[in-house]
Amino acid sequence: MSIIDLSGAWRCEIPGRTAEVQVPGTLDIWGVGHPDAAQNQWHPDAGANAALMGSGVIATRLTRRHTYEGPARFTRRAAIHIPAGRRVFLEVERARVLTLRVNGAPVSDFALPTIATPHIFEVTGLLTGDDEIELTGDNSYPGLPRADILFSSAATDETQTNWNGLLGYVRLRVEAATFIKSVRVYPRGGAVDVCVELSTRKPWRGALSVESAALASPERLEAELEAGEGRFWLRGLETAKDARLWDEDEGRLYDLSVGAEGLDEARVRFGLREFTSEGGRLTLNGRGVFLRGEANCAVFPETGHEPMTVGAWTEILKTYRSYGVNCVRFHSHIPPEAAFEAADELGILLQPELDNWNPRNAFEAPESYDYYSRELEQALLWLTNHPSFVMLSFGNELHAGERGVSRMKELLALAHALDDTRLYAAASNPFYGQKGCDAHSDFFTAGNYYDFDLRATHAGMKGPLNNRRPDGRLNYAPAMAALREKWDGPVFSFEVGQYEVLPDLEEIEAFRGVTRPDNLILIRDRVRERGLEGAWRRRVEASGELALICYRAEVEAALRTRGLSGISLLGLQDFPGQGTALVGMLNSHLAPKPYDFARPDRFERFFRACLPLVGLERFTYEAGERLTARVALANYGKRALRGALSYSLDGVEGALEEIMAPCGGLTDLGRLEIPLSAEAPRRLELRVSFAGWENRYPIWVYPRVAPVCPEGVVEARRLDRRVIDALARGKTVYLSPDSDESALPGSIQAQFSTDFWSVGTFPFQSGAMGQLIDAAHPLFRSFPTESHTDWQWWPMARQRAMIVPEGTEAIIAVLDSYATLRSMAQLLEARCGGGRVLVSSMGLHALAAYPEARALQAAIYGYLISKDFEPKQALSLEQLRTLVAE
Repeated sequence: MSIIDLSGAWRCEIPGRTAEVQVPGTLDIWGVGHPDAAQNQWHPDAGANAALMGSGVIATRLTRRHTYEGPARFTRRAAIHIPAGRRVFLEVERARVLTLRVNGAPVSDFALPTIATPHIFEVTGLLTGDDEIELTGDNSYPGLPRADILFSSAATDETQTNWNGLLGYVRLRVEAATFIKSVRVYPRGGAVDVCVELSTRKPWRGALSVESAALASPERLEAELEAGEGRFWLRGLETAKDARLWDEDEGRLYDLSVGAEGLDEARVRFGLREFTSEGGRLTLNGRGVFLRGEANCAVFPETGHEPMTVGAWTEILKTYRSYGVNCVRFHSHIPPEAAFEAADELGILLQPELDNWNPRNAFEAPESYDYYSRELEQALLWLTNHPSFVMLSFGNELHAGERGVSRMKELLALAHALDDTRLYAAASNPFYGQKGCDAHSDFFTAGNYYDFDLRATHAGMKGPLNNRRPDGRLNYAPAMAALREKWDGPVFSFEVGQYEVLPDLEEIEAFRGVTRPDNLILIRDRVRERGLEGAWRRRVEASGELALICYRAEVEAALRTRGLSGISLLGLQDFPGQGTALVGMLNSHLAPKPYDFARPDRFERFFRACLPLVGLERFTYEAGERLTARVALANYGKRALRGALSYSLDGVEGALEEIMAPCGGLTDLGRLEIPLSAEAPRRLELRVSFAGWENRYPIWVYPRVAPVCPEGVVEARRLDRRVIDALARGKTVYLSPDSDESALPGSIQAQFSTDFWSVGTFPFQSGAMGQLIDAAHPLFRSFPTESHTDWQWWPMARQRAMIVPEGTEAIIAVLDSYATLRSMAQLLEARCGGGRVLVSSMGLHALAAYPEARALQAAIYGYLISKDFEPKQALSLEQLRTLVAE
């Protein structure tokens, strides 16, 4: 075999435009096309969101500098002489719908074409030595399920763009008249099956020899083939006794060669591993494995397409791994082979999906079923030898009627028949979990099982994180118990997290490629208009710290759930589309954001193979109570661990009994019981460690108090005549209305977490992004806090937030979504009407069941009668009336 590179100068033509370009590349990279007029908007409300932002540009995603949809012709002259008797194939590693003409004559596909696998044409006998090669790429997908593809990460303008062009290798491959077309290796425990595919133009007979250091001995097979193609199987080849398994973080790979007299040798690289399910759990090499997954949505803003080199993918996967990731889900797309090669080397698990996102009638149209059947088959044949490729689903959040569901079953049967060394599912989050587990799928991944949660937060702020008092016991045992009544396969959660962080506006300067961050620029301009630029970093930091706390809660809840096989996040990387969903520790360029909360080591502290988990009853206590909790070890490493749990809290140290913790699940380590004391409110840190694996938890301890409003302070629920008169007499007023809309007419309902995904996609949410607390304020000498929301704020953070006049200083501000950037507060102080007033929207009098609320109320009362209560800003009575009802 020999390769002739066709990269270099080509001519590109679209209607009204011709350009000389350098292949490989895309029209976006070459600057060919027209301005982005937002023709491919993902969300029907995108225009409304743009209006909300007060702009005439695309506010909901990045803007392509050049865009074009339709056929594009790529031509070049080639003076190539092919030796007689040789066969020639033109190959393009990645393109959209692609057709070929040589000297004006159409050439049929040699391999079934898909947008996810290489395009191959046989041009044997067509090249004269002076030829015109014409490739036409069409990103309008004629004959394919266009809407499903454009909705997917493979082609959406929300992420990698619906590019058109020629990517990866563009080449001629020259073969003998008879050649080895492919070699596929299927590991099966202590043996492998090898499939050798031959292609010949004349009858051939010979002995195939197979050799590899992974095999106990070389093997031979007599083979005979008439003109055409044929597959020859060598089954049950015993592996060498010293052959080592490919595993998580261990990219052990072997070469296997196939040869025969007169044929060019074929060599492939593969790994020995067994990925399957046992007892309802995912297993790797017989060991229970817990997926620590991240969703890759093909966000590559500089090129508008996925990288095509192993080096680039190695850096991407190393970045993921630095945050603790061991599995990458490719959301509704199949990445280039370079991604699999890099994952093979690093020992990272991959879960690609067909290029399919159809939440209506998946596979029901003939063109849909025909195309995805082809894409499935070609992908499985193309990627066979990659041990990192362990799972595949047929698309994201698919819905279908009876015909589509029947065809899902047929596709599953096809996948199992082609390659049963991997696991398959009809969809990721099928029917949004509302139809339960599919009996024919090998795994179930969803956000819920019917109405049972498999993650802590959903759209509309549903889920336990915002609606159940926080503790260290949250898990999804109810969902697992319910689904186990009908299904015994492995389960892992889906698109967990989606906690938005305020935009890192410094990233704007990084956009130098094919997309323009008009959506981020709009936000930056609004930030400047509101005078927030100087304090913007503090706001980003506060929202990011809260998001990190919420992600940790999600991860630990999943780890506590017996029988759950993993968690798949959405996500570590910002998603710059779908309304601008900036949910990541990484920006859209896959770089850690320049903030402490985004450091990889902080995320990896809880996103790891082994972690002690303390089943705290709560995070806040009163002096005299005892902290009692059972501790478990989630051990998904590669070996059993022996040790005794050690712990420390506020000078109290100890250890539990020594115990063996097998790998592949949860082990109970014993029970903690620690007395708590506090003469003043305190934030403590509980540390636990087992066999070198550590975890830490914040604990707040408050003195027992029954706060009473002090003499000289007028406390009121309404801005009534009594309050107005008191202010006029120069009195101190504590205005603490009920935290409801009738008492606080100019307010919104806040929540503990930041908002979900984006207000562009889910506009019905309030937009609250957590608290920004003036931690240096004198009031907090008696109520320890950081500048961001943490668990001790949970009861109060969930109350209403007042929309206050712009420029108002708040003791506790509430951050707002980038879309509106309203000034909001839960606690503020001011001079008003001759007196002094402290206004709270938290309704602390109704939260007396919480020790943290009682402690905060006591701190407020103490502050109101202290010499420190000297508000610097002024509010008029008219302004006060916009906040609190009369």
